[in-house]
Amino acid sequence: MASSFNSLICIIILLIASIGHVIACYESIISFGDSLADTGNLIRLSKSNEYHVASSVLPYGETFFHHPTGRFSDGRLVIDFIAEGMRFPLVPPYASIMKNMSNGRLSDSIGGVNFAVAGATAVDISYLEKRGIKNPATNVSLGRQLEWFKQILPILCKSPSNCKEFLGNSLVLMGEIGGNDYNHPFSQGKTGKEVQSFVPDVIMAIGVAINELIELGAQTLIVPGNLPIGCSASYLTIFKDSNKNEYDDSTGCINWLNDFSEYHNQLLQQEIHRLREIHPHANIIYADYYNAAMQIYKSPQKFGFTSTIVACCGGGGPYNYDLNIKCGSPSSNVCDNPSSYVSWDGVHLTEAAYKLIAKGLLQGPYTIPQMNGICNSFDGLSNKGISDQ
Repeated sequence: MASSFNSLICIIILLIASIGHVIACYESIISFGDSLADTGNLIRLSKSNEYHVASSVLPYGETFFHHPTGRFSDGRLVIDFIAEGMRFPLVPPYASIMKNMSNGRLSDSIGGVNFAVAGATAVDISYLEKRGIKNPATNVSLGRQLEWFKQILPILCKSPSNCKEFLGNSLVLMGEIGGNDYNHPFSQGKTGKEVQSFVPDVIMAIGVAINELIELGAQTLIVPGNLPIGCSASYLTIFKDSNKNEYDDSTGCINWLNDFSEYHNQLLQQEIHRLREIHPHANIIYADYYNAAMQIYKSPQKFGFTSTIVACCGGGGPYNYDLNIKCGSPSSNVCDNPSSYVSWDGVHLTEAAYKLIAKGLLQGPYTIPQMNGICNSFDGLSNKGISDQ
């Protein structure tokens, strides 16, 4: 009886959504990406003697979970708010599911899976290595995450005949991915001109993954663009000797770096348009992270923020960011009220900023096409009641 009632509700929502734009009811969330979406993969995949994962210690996670979960923030991420907005449980990290499988504790119904890994790139690691660029965090790329997905897909869909149906009824989040393809070279001294030459290949890697997922059965994919990196405390610190004319007087952000982000986003939208023409049956939604974030940088007080470009947690300096003093290390410091800050650790944002970005996606206007028909509205998102994953 309950199942029939739920089916009826989904049909009604589908009819309402058809009057507007896309989006229907979904059975699960499948996520790919980097640290903007990683809910705990890196800390489970990394060996303690190889790479210290900053998000494995407090104050990471202090605001919502009250302990570190592997999320690179003080609390929840955009993917968490999307799940909550759809009345889903938090999406478990792939590495956690694999560990449960090895211990014989796999649930009959896994639901969604998050393959995002902090530090991951869209292009393969060999692409950057050939250009003298190292990835200090992981060798995982978007292609590797896609391989994991294909390996676990038969378990998710129960039987091969149901795999296309399962994926077609899933909401697929494609990141954000691509940011580290630029973060790593910029932080290692590569010029803007050189890094800009990578953009078409980064976009191609994202497009290849989207195309493969659609061919596997995906029907609805959300593809985020890049954030305004010129407003990031890490970039503001790396390029702090830039010409003062390069700064936006109203935000304090570096214009040419934001122009770089917009170039990436422009090419990404062109690729999405191309894929829509190839797959007219698929709903490929562009998530405008750039402008969803820029509204905060332009009008911080409107949204309750007192600090935008200075990190809440960091190693000091004008932007409270030091590449050699990570947030959470003994010599770092942390602000008293993260919810009044946009930047968490100089690279990633606070839960408060991520919540506003998610709201801008779910309620509009920061998706193309609009997502206002999604199963449940963003209204009433709580600060309680979500179990840790």
